[in-house]
Amino acid sequence: MMPYILLQTIIIPVIAALFILLTRRKTGKIAGLIAGIALLYTTSLLCIVGIRVYHGGVIREAFVWGPYVTFGLLADGLSLPIALIINIISTALAFHSIHYMEQRVEIIYRGEDARTKLRYYTSYFWLYLLISAAFIGICFATNLIVIYLFIELLVIPFYLLISYFGYIQRFRVAVMCFLWGIVSGTFVLFASVLVYSQIGTFEVAELHALAGNPVATWIALLIFSGLFIKMAVFPFHVWMPWVDGEAPTCLTGALTIYANIAAYVIVRILILPLYDDLRVFSVPVMIMALITIIYGALLALAQDDVKRLCACSTIGQISFSLIGLGALTVWGIEGGIYYFLSHILGKAILFTTAGIVVYMTGLRDMKEMGGLIHKMPLTTILWITGAVILTGVPLSSGFTGKWILFTGVFGSYPGSTGVIIAILGILATILTAAYTFWAAKRIFFGPLKPGLADDPGLSDPPLSMSIPLLVLAVISIIIGVYPEPLMELLHSVIGQL
Repeated sequence: MMPYILLQTIIIPVIAALFILLTRRKTGKIAGLIAGIALLYTTSLLCIVGIRVYHGGVIREAFVWGPYVTFGLLADGLSLPIALIINIISTALAFHSIHYMEQRVEIIYRGEDARTKLRYYTSYFWLYLLISAAFIGICFATNLIVIYLFIELLVIPFYLLISYFGYIQRFRVAVMCFLWGIVSGTFVLFASVLVYSQIGTFEVAELHALAGNPVATWIALLIFSGLFIKMAVFPFHVWMPWVDGEAPTCLTGALTIYANIAAYVIVRILILPLYDDLRVFSVPVMIMALITIIYGALLALAQDDVKRLCACSTIGQISFSLIGLGALTVWGIEGGIYYFLSHILGKAILFTTAGIVVYMTGLRDMKEMGGLIHKMPLTTILWITGAVILTGVPLSSGFTGKWILFTGVFGSYPGSTGVIIAILGILATILTAAYTFWAAKRIFFGPLKPGLADDPGLSDPPLSMSIPLLVLAVISIIIGVYPEPLMELLHSVIGQL
């Protein structure tokens, strides 16, 4: 095993980002390729780590600066698969973005000179690499303050990228993303300080010392409040339709990870060390999740804008994971994490396919679309694949994840509570099918609209935009049909409960 392999997965994207920033005039249009290659390298490192972890190993790296500052990284059966799948998605989106950002910069900055356009183009990729590095930092960090810093560092590049490359009211939406991110992080910071006041450390491994402490309930409440904002749980969802809907579409897959990764943080810093103290939150969390699932689906059904539909979908889909975590059963928690990974794969495909439609047609309103399968058959397949994953059609990873998590919810409480919540949650999946496949009908099937039929340039996008999404689809199918390796990894940690 090469030295500092976990640190490399964070540092390499940062080094690549600095290289693009400092050499942007010479790097030019190959900035996207450099970003993709850097992330391919870190993905290969994570695969090496994954082999060791799968065979029962745990990798720890610790760095100490002075008497007070420590920085630790941990790869185990919980953090490793999450980091690996997130990095694979980040890599796919980096390659997908190469052509997308060329068009986006040309549209927004058409009046600028070539040098200015090139500066904006390269800015996207070095900022995007910082986001990818922060995601891996959240997965592997072993210190509450370090986790908080990685979460909050994400706010800055997201703010810049949305303000530079977003759609309607992009500056207002960027500020919205920034402010909601800061507010949610503040709750986590307060909770971390409260932890230190009780046990004298920020180390996640020491949080079990809070078990049974009355203050643990208040700490959990603060963390839930902060992370529920990130997860867009009702009624904290108001930022997501705007931010996800108006961000550059190649970035929305990363924004979905940003919202979903809170599920991992909940398991790592709350459920594992403070399992018994969280019982009081179990039913309220599941009820809030159920309300959010239904509300998000109904909101999606009401949309005509293809990007807004995907954004509203994210509101409800995240809470399927949350309902599993709230059950506080081993199957529920493992299913919640499994579905979190399935969701970010499926949503990266669906959201980015929506971006392809906008990229090729210049349209966002589904009422102006129709019949695009005749011009864009591969894009149609990608949309339907994303819809299948999110709906949970058998053999997809979405089906496997929902099967596992709802099994945990059914067994969460004696009597009718768990059964009622599980049944309502399962029925809510019908709404997912309704808005994803109804949108597919509106966009891709039926007669081709005259304006689209007369467009000689309308076709599937370059393969460099489609192939990364096909790779994500294949990964989703593999873990759906053969979930044992992933479940064994998750169970090696969560099963200790």
